[in-house]
Amino acid sequence: MLSFENVAELDDLHQSLPEFEAKLLGFIQRLDLSLEQRVADHISVRCYQQSTAKRWKDGLLQCGELISEKNINGRPICLFSLNQPLRVGPWLIDCVELPYPGDKLYPQEGWEHVEWVIPETPENFHQTALALFSDRILQLPQLKLKFSNPQGEGEQLANPTLAATQDGITIKFHPYSIREIIK
Repeated sequence: MLSFENVAELDDLHQSLPEFEAKLLGFIQRLDLSLEQRVADHISVRCYQQSTAKRWKDGLLQCGELISEKNINGRPICLFSLNQPLRVGPWLIDCVELPYPGDKLYPQEGWEHVEWVIPETPENFHQTALALFSDRILQLPQLKLKFSNPQGEGEQLANPTLAATQDGITIKFHPYSIREIIK
């Protein structure tokens, strides 16, 4: 089986990963977050064309295994376990999330976010996750914080989420790993 960087269908993602990584690390630094000791659960892409989603899916199948494909918010979301993890900053990430296009039109296609697990009960999760941030977030006028509770078909665990977005880069936090959710 091929490695991610050797799959022609994923060349655009491979070429854009260093730029995404630099933006992600800068964003984490501006937020004054300490995530180096935490495990990055998975990385996600976004696309607005069905043809791009199909090409990426075909490519990811060449360097990993499809571990889940479920409809969430009216569109398929695929999860792939990579044979060789991607290095993003200090993290090795072996799971890629590929949401198919939905109603929301994304301005660009490519890497969009990384998610970390913050072990906590669903009832206390949002408060615990928000406590990761310092008061510096008040100095970032373009920062968007979003709390949500996404749920896929047949999923048993509650999956509250905190997302922080600025300049096209998003970081997300959940109480469970994506593999725990899909079990």
